[in-house]
Amino acid sequence: MAIQMGNWINDNRKVISSLGSFKVIEHQKDLSVSHLTAQNEYFLSQMNVKLRQVEIELNGSNTVKTQAGAMQMMLGNIEMATGVTGAKGFLGSMLKAAVTSESAVKPEYSGVGQVILEPTYKHIILQDVSAWGAGGLVIEDGMFLASEGSVQHNVVEISNDVATTLLSGEGLYNLCFTGSGAVALESYVPFEELIEINLQDDVLKIDGNMAVCWSGSLKLTVEKTTKSLLGSLASGEGLVNVYRGTGKVWVSPVAGTKKSSPQTANNGSSTDKDAKSSGGGLLGALLG
Repeated sequence: MAIQMGNWINDNRKVISSLGSFKVIEHQKDLSVSHLTAQNEYFLSQMNVKLRQVEIELNGSNTVKTQAGAMQMMLGNIEMATGVTGAKGFLGSMLKAAVTSESAVKPEYSGVGQVILEPTYKHIILQDVSAWGAGGLVIEDGMFLASEGSVQHNVVEISNDVATTLLSGEGLYNLCFTGSGAVALESYVPFEELIEINLQDDVLKIDGNMAVCWSGSLKLTVEKTTKSLLGSLASGEGLVNVYRGTGKVWVSPVAGTKKSSPQTANNGSSTDKDAKSSGGGLLGALLG
């Protein structure tokens, strides 16, 4: 006995990308409108403000982890496990969640069938972890949506003193994927607006958290723009994120604007996170 999803892919719901176990389904228009909302919904669709969902295909030999609360439907003989077997494991998950802004428990799905995730107005980017090298793929807080079971999750620390990092507005840790397999990431900006910067034993300095993801082989620090903190503040630039080594960085020049836009504030999914402030961070807010 099998479950079939009738009319799942049609003129209004299209597959816009796929990788490994994942397909990204995009709703071209919101057809559930009235005469009061039709104009607004029309212009939203014209400006690429569309709902997107991830469909996960399970064939019995693969597994997939998702962000907690992301599942909308399960079709077929599918089981879900949390991986938490005791208090120690749960506390470890809570600790990782506290420092990376991710959910404490990431459900893992196995079996034969499909898992459909909740719709989101964010852009969904699929990536092959192995393409980022042995050091893996490091992502900005709150971007994780789903990953194949062959992908390992680790927590990496920003490599400098805690006080400087906190003043910058950045977190102390980031989520890093290693191994091989596909991951699905939620982004405030589309892939077309991202710039890939390749470093060969070089240095990249960015004012604010405009880096969406980067190679785990790179060393990330938060530093002053001048030799003294007072001089850095006087310059108007404050602290910058510095990436050193060999690897690549995806940068969104418009990230700060997108994260504070009405679109992301009003139309985000239940998994949307509040954006962190750029460059100035806590110190900038106090001085302001």
